[in-house]
Amino acid sequence: MIGSLRERHFLLALIAAAGALTFFILAPFMAPLSLGIIFAVLLQPFYRRLVAWLGGRESLAALLMVVISILVLLIPMIIVGTQLVKEAQNLYTNIAFGEARSFQEEWLGRTLPWINQYIPSAAEPLVQLTENISVYAQQASAWIVRHLGVAFSGISTFFLQTFIFLMTLYYLLRDGNRLKRVIIEISPLADADDEMIFQKLGAAVNSVVKGKLVVALIQGLLSGIGFALFGVPNPVMLGFIAALVSLVPPLGTGLILAPASIYLVAIGAMGPAVGLAMWSVVAVGLIDNVLGPKLMGSGMDLHPLLVLLSVLGGLAFFGPVGLFLGPIVVSFLVTLLALYRHFMAAPTAPAR
Repeated sequence: MIGSLRERHFLLALIAAAGALTFFILAPFMAPLSLGIIFAVLLQPFYRRLVAWLGGRESLAALLMVVISILVLLIPMIIVGTQLVKEAQNLYTNIAFGEARSFQEEWLGRTLPWINQYIPSAAEPLVQLTENISVYAQQASAWIVRHLGVAFSGISTFFLQTFIFLMTLYYLLRDGNRLKRVIIEISPLADADDEMIFQKLGAAVNSVVKGKLVVALIQGLLSGIGFALFGVPNPVMLGFIAALVSLVPPLGTGLILAPASIYLVAIGAMGPAVGLAMWSVVAVGLIDNVLGPKLMGSGMDLHPLLVLLSVLGGLAFFGPVGLFLGPIVVSFLVTLLALYRHFMAAPTAPAR
């Protein structure tokens, strides 16, 4: 008995050492691996339909799903991401070198006489507000360049991580169920508890990513289209910011769309200002009410503040992939806490 216990401890030590080494080996590729896992869960229903349509040929179905993902997801993300970093760099340069100061002074020159005549007490706060907006805009653009620009700074690294993401997606789509069974077999938890964790994580991925992030991205896309249509500068960057603030109810995208309409009024573009306001209500405002409930389903519903913080923290910690990975990590923690509560509520087995 002592010998078997020593053997067990020795085996656990070997497993821990090998696990630690494996972690450090895979750590540089954690972002594309995680993204591949997330999209494999999201695309699993479509993959299953494709397998049935192709007569059970799983490898071919997984390959077609990877090709579709490249065409529908990857190429648009690269184009939008590159333009986003470029606009953020331009905005940062304009503010840092004082080119935006001329517009600010011109607008104050037209507005302050009217303010001094009718609301004299508001003149000084208005000047301070415009100064603060310039500072905040510079900080926001610098943050975007710092955290998103890294993804496009090294071509070789970018293509390597993209390749790993696509390979992870392919093999998890094809072999995901077999891998799941292996994990359940070697897990020390009961099989029912393992199944519950997988079910809750799947529900979290679908509800958080599809129900909140996809709706936010669609709202950001429509906001960016509205900015481009009605002449608001830096439409891609403002659309990205609108996607982030759409996670903050009840104002949501209004935090960006309303100031953009006011900007158009300030430069004398009344027609575009009215058009953007109508676009905001009709095209952007209805998305959350129409698409949100359909995409959310009955999955895990994280608090909106927790989703926002996990998105921002994920972007800061993981880079662009943190947009998806941050909420999933938080959802995983919530799942484990729910499992712990389940254990604590269960009656304790009598000692033998």
